[in-house]
Amino acid sequence: MQKDIFKFKKFHIDQTDAGMKIGTDGILLGAWTRPTNEKYILDIGVGTGLITLMMAQLATEESKIHGVEIDEKSYLLAQKNVAASPWNERIKLFHTPVQDYLFQSKDRYDLIVSNPPFFSGGVLSESQGRARVRHTVKLPHGDLLRSVRGLLTDAGRFTLILPRIEGLRFIEMADSYGLHCSRKTRVFPHPFRSVERLLLEFTKDKAVEMDTTDFYIQKDETPNNYTDEFIDLTREFYLKL
Repeated sequence: MQKDIFKFKKFHIDQTDAGMKIGTDGILLGAWTRPTNEKYILDIGVGTGLITLMMAQLATEESKIHGVEIDEKSYLLAQKNVAASPWNERIKLFHTPVQDYLFQSKDRYDLIVSNPPFFSGGVLSESQGRARVRHTVKLPHGDLLRSVRGLLTDAGRFTLILPRIEGLRFIEMADSYGLHCSRKTRVFPHPFRSVERLLLEFTKDKAVEMDTTDFYIQKDETPNNYTDEFIDLTREFYLKL
């Protein structure tokens, strides 16, 4: 059987039989998060290992990157992708729910990143693999916020991506957990469509003022007619940019 390999400039992702294939959301989040000099970084919901590896590529050589993944199949796939990367010695993955990791870990993180589940309604069948990954049954947003609050350093930041409505609700919910939105980027497919995603950054600073910007992926409906800002943000990763 031919493997499903997604190749980036400095690493590759084997996503054969992955519950959630690589998409624009994850790549945007990893590139937008842009780690700087953070010593400890945590990826909640590792999946194939995409964002974990993006953090390793962008962060300093001294940074330690950890990841938690509840699904065994995804965890094993991510382990494989990390082992094949140039940064395997700086990365450690844990097969555990973040709700448990909150109490198990002695580490606290300067940066936490997550591409979390966002659908909380309806009933899933056993055949709905992709939908299951995107469902909040195993990681309600309240549990995510509680875990982030406990694992984040006082000066740390937390980033994630959500659809617009879920993102706006998440901002309101986060305040009650002591996490306040410091940066919000509204993501448009192109100028003739409405907002589809929100890239969000949170800190524990109550006095923070939210910085809001707009971001367009494409110039118009023409396939692959990317904007300069999209190319600038992702050129370190995509092979053909």
